[in-house]
Amino acid sequence: MFAGVLKLLTKKRRKMIKKHIITCTVILALLVMAKVFAYNMPQAAKSLLKEEKNTTTTDTVTQKIEEPVSLMAQLNFAEESLPQGDAKVERKMKKILAAFNYSHLQTNRLHRKAAEWFPVIEPILAAYGIPEDFKYVPLVESGLREGVSPKGATGFWQFMPGTARSFGLKVNSKVDERKNLRKSTVAAAKYIKALYCVFDNWTLVAAAYNVGDNHMQKQIDRQNQDNYFKMKLNRETAGYVYKLISMKAILEHPAKYGYKAPKELLAYNAEKAASAAE
Repeated sequence: MFAGVLKLLTKKRRKMIKKHIITCTVILALLVMAKVFAYNMPQAAKSLLKEEKNTTTTDTVTQKIEEPVSLMAQLNFAEESLPQGDAKVERKMKKILAAFNYSHLQTNRLHRKAAEWFPVIEPILAAYGIPEDFKYVPLVESGLREGVSPKGATGFWQFMPGTARSFGLKVNSKVDERKNLRKSTVAAAKYIKALYCVFDNWTLVAAAYNVGDNHMQKQIDRQNQDNYFKMKLNRETAGYVYKLISMKAILEHPAKYGYKAPKELLAYNAEKAASAAE
């Protein structure tokens, strides 16, 4: 009987030992997992921090790459852009733009005339649906020189007598309305609108204004080309749109090109910007 009791006690002790072993094993496993987790957390945090730094660096590099804007991308005429990546066009644009720099012209005359003429010209162009950039035409045509051209053109918009009469201006020995800013601008707006009906492109319209619609159409047909910047034209017409763009640049950003714009033009531009914001 004693032996049976001993055997029973031994059996219970074995079960208790087994339970202790299982419990210890579970505790040990949990301790190991806790250590592994504690080790991996800082590593994961470091990895995440490194990834964030890399992302920030990449974004910064991307921003730096995207920041520079080429001169050609900044310039346009009547919202028609210059061809990008064309070295010949870019070279010519820079050359003519440099010719309009204050260091070359040495006068603020263009800015003074702009302050005087634009308040009259802009509303008329808008009324006829003409892009505002055509307000630079009179400055290119007669801003630096006045009088009659060798071919007989005169006035703010340098109309030939026949063209002026065709668009409602009086030109005779007593009266010459080409020299009246308001009336000649109305005539110019009508003429420009008529040219657009023919060419359907404002850059070509500007070139045709300079050389004449018939001559321009002949060159388009002869060259089988209607991209102004790729056409072979006479020297004056080939540089005409470049001059308009240059005039626009020095009037919109005078300080950039060495000018000190008169107070009248600055005040007019500020008033115009305020009206546009409203």
